[in-house]
Amino acid sequence: MEDNKIEDNKIDIVIPKEKFRLVQTGERISDKKFEDKPIGYLKDAWIRFRKNKASVAATVIIIIIVLFALLAPFVCTTHDAQFVDSFYAKKAPRLETMRALGFFDGGENREFSEKGMIKAAAVGVGAVNYDKGGATISEGMKSHYQPLIRLGEGYTAVDATRKKRTMYKGRIDVYLEVGFIYRSIEQSEYNDIIAWEEKTGIKVLYPLIEENEYNIDPLDANNWYKSEKGTPVKTLADGSTKILSYGPDLVLEENYKRNKDGSLAYYEYAGGGDVSTAQYRVRMLYYNYYIYKNGFPPQYLFGTDSQGYDLALRMADGIRLSLVVAISVSLINLVIGAVYGAIEGYYGGATDILLERVSDILAGIPFVIVATLFQIHLSAKVGTIPSLLFAFVLTGWIGTAARVRTQFYRFKNQEYVMAARTLGARDRRIIWKHIFPNSLGTIITSCALVIPGVINSESTLSFLGIVKFSTTKVTSLGTLLSDASSIWTNYPHLMIFPAIVISLLMICFNLFGNGLRDAFNPSLRGVED
Repeated sequence: MEDNKIEDNKIDIVIPKEKFRLVQTGERISDKKFEDKPIGYLKDAWIRFRKNKASVAATVIIIIIVLFALLAPFVCTTHDAQFVDSFYAKKAPRLETMRALGFFDGGENREFSEKGMIKAAAVGVGAVNYDKGGATISEGMKSHYQPLIRLGEGYTAVDATRKKRTMYKGRIDVYLEVGFIYRSIEQSEYNDIIAWEEKTGIKVLYPLIEENEYNIDPLDANNWYKSEKGTPVKTLADGSTKILSYGPDLVLEENYKRNKDGSLAYYEYAGGGDVSTAQYRVRMLYYNYYIYKNGFPPQYLFGTDSQGYDLALRMADGIRLSLVVAISVSLINLVIGAVYGAIEGYYGGATDILLERVSDILAGIPFVIVATLFQIHLSAKVGTIPSLLFAFVLTGWIGTAARVRTQFYRFKNQEYVMAARTLGARDRRIIWKHIFPNSLGTIITSCALVIPGVINSESTLSFLGIVKFSTTKVTSLGTLLSDASSIWTNYPHLMIFPAIVISLLMICFNLFGNGLRDAFNPSLRGVED
């Protein structure tokens, strides 16, 4: 040991500092200097919070959801939350850029009968082969407007009448499935569409369909081919018909209306007097008409709701509403509960007994009854959201007040409080400068844990219809779930996306609150894991 010295029968042993580690409560050792370096209260809390991996992950998820709620209206520049299209109601998620990858394609898995499959495939055939004739089903499958995304091999199934039928499993684009529609438009709009078609090369208007024995439903604009009871037929030279069956080489015979000169009829007079008011009944491909009217193809990140609104934007509105209500209630309850609980816990005695009895009376009032009465009698005067806030605040602060009261009973007889009182500190200073900071961890935690409870309660009330947000400008996640409750088996995306967001908010805010509880716990200050 070269570094050790022997002097007067004493041995001085020199131990390099890198051989040991010293940690003191509330302090951390500097790597460069062998000295103590104090850590602030908030920094110490942050160090402990970030060690809780679950809380950090929950915080990241909350931030993502909040950013989605805030940025969705700006990212979706094509339309806003009030944009609605009833023809595209209850449709699956669809993004043009993702369709080639096989998801977000607006598709729905379905089983088709032979008639249903031919009718779906006929949309794509009729969109590109309206004036030529002779196109086969296999050629129509290559059309950009073909709703059938995928079609499997046919198989034999037995129906309820024990009759064997050929069925096909496939996937269909529910937006393109709308196909053709009839609509009455003004003559001026008709001319505008013709000009737009010439400018863009996109076809909107298509020939009208003859109303004869081959048209099984004159109101259905997709019955452009000759059929009998839904089965496609071909007219023979002697005037008789031949039933056609499905096959890749199947050619559908058109049944379009024609003018006296034999040309295809694209409109018929439907009323009106002059050029600007004359009404034309036309047949149009709705997908292209949507592009003509709006300037973009139908694109919906989460699909559309039961009315035809963009579900993603409606969810963003619902998330913002839930967070605004929850955070507002949490802050109001924090202020009221902190003041109320501090007075109870600090003064005690008769003051505590009196205030506790008031809390007990309010706590015995069922929240659902309060919210219902406020919505019936108060919402018409102040609005739905303010009346809901009043219902939450009426009794919501009681839990926070109870926690603050407990903390004040715990700390008010501590030595440092008694010393401050001895030195002449006023009650207000002792409460807010000496006791309240030590209760801050519990108070912040209770404040954070109020948020998921409010979100759950608000969603439940709107789901049950007690609180109604079903307007074009205001909605909630609970309202979206309520609208989807009767149809979600056929349109699962209407239920899945809002339910996932509510679940994530509930779980993540609870984990976030637990992380804050540990981070602001004064008993853990300066403790290393």
